Amino acid sequence: MNPILIVLLVFGLLILLSSFFTVKQQTAVVIERFGKFISIRNSGLQLKIPIIDRVAGRVNLRIQQLDVLIETKTKDNVFIKMKVSVQFKVIQDKVYEAFYKLEFPHDQITAYVFDVVRAEVPKLILDDVFVRKDDIAIAVKRELNEAMTTYGYDIINTLVTDIDPDIQVKNAMNRINAADREKTAAEFESEAQRIRIVAKAKAEAESKKLQGQGIADQRREIARGLVESVEVLNNVGINSQEASALIVVTQHYDTLQAIGADANSNLILLPNSPQAGSDMLNNMIASFSASSQVGQMMKKTERVKPKEIAKPQPPEENQDENSEEV
Repeated sequence: MNPILIVLLVFGLLILLSSFFTVKQQTAVVIERFGKFISIRNSGLQLKIPIIDRVAGRVNLRIQQLDVLIETKTKDNVFIKMKVSVQFKVIQDKVYEAFYKLEFPHDQITAYVFDVVRAEVPKLILDDVFVRKDDIAIAVKRELNEAMTTYGYDIINTLVTDIDPDIQVKNAMNRINAADREKTAAEFESEAQRIRIVAKAKAEAESKKLQGQGIADQRREIARGLVESVEVLNNVGINSQEASALIVVTQHYDTLQAIGADANSNLILLPNSPQAGSDMLNNMIASFSASSQVGQMMKKTERVKPKEIAKPQPPEENQDENSEEV
């Protein structure tokens, strides 16, 4: 077989194969003929005229993300670094504009992000930058959409993903936050302490009240027991004075026994003699008698009415004049 024919067949086969090409999903291919735009081919198996037509470029139709790091200044003269993430894609109907109108679309988007951020952030103080970062992102998206739609790009979303102030500013903010938290903690601790003091005072007041009621009930029962004891002794022929003396002596020795039963007691009872009970009884009887006499005298004084004041008599001169006239 002629070698020239073989070469021609191989060359023809290569030309035939080069006329077919494939386009991936979410991709557009720009076809040019002698340097002039001819058509845009979408995904699938495509055909072009070999040698005459060529693939000028491929355009990605998927959503892309561009991270832009910006250093700017706030209204209160704090320098911060912001990271803005721009999510965008090529509009499928405007592949021609996206391919031919912009040579470096990423640089164009970055320039617009710098312009918008450096116009918005200097209007805000540092605290407002953190609070209103969504407003900054909305402003960036609005400006980019107005500018990039003409070039065939659609801005899907813009996000302020990081705000990084200077290290000294962050330390100062942390100290301010810590001081504020300590102030709040001190206020809560003071309130808790006040509540504890009030609750303790109320508990002590209630305890004293119950203790007083208990003492009153105890003394009432003691008095009732003494009355019953005196009545029992009277029934066996012991008069009231002897019964009282017996009860006082009994309580005296019961007290001594209770004191002696406690090994840690340091109480000294004076006087401590066999006549102490009798002397105590005599003193009590004398005080009761004196108190009774004073009460009776006060009652008699209240019953005595004040004497009436006598009316004044006429002077003696008037009486003499009347006698002369007669």
